Order: sequence, then C-alpha cells, then structure tokens
Amino acid sequence: DGFEVCRRLREWSQIPIIMLTARDNVEDKVKCLNAGADDYITKPFGINELIARVRAVLRRTEEAGTIPTQPSFTTAAT
Repeated sequence: DGFEVCRRLREWSQIPIIMLTARDNVEDKVKCLNAGADDYITKPFGINELIARVRAVLRRTEEAGTIPTQPSFTTAAT
C-alpha cells in the first residue's frame, strides 16, 4: 500500500513524497505524514491545487538542498 511504499522510501531516500489518495480520514493522513510523506492530497482535487503543492514541496526541498539528482516517480494504488 501507499503507506508502506512511503515508509520504505524513507529508509534510504529523502526524495519528496506527496500522497495522492481517496482516503480522507484524519488517521490515514497522520499515519502517512508520520511515515515521512511531505504532503497529503485527497481526491477530488483541483489541478491548480496539485501544481501549487508540488511547487511548494520542490521549493522546500530545494531550500534544504535535498533535491535528488535523478528525479523518479513511484505510484501506489490506494
């Protein structure tokens, strides 16, 4: 599941993680954020919101100096 993917990625990488899911209960949000997700977006969402959140995460990552040299994307079905 997405939580497990997030947890495992955090074991070896600081790549930005934005959880995009249909699960909107507080417990799932807290669980994923505590596992290392940088942001959590629930469906439905507007494309402008998604773009703004991606930019914000990239901006924070850039400021921290932790942008990966080879961007990659991992998806997990919810």
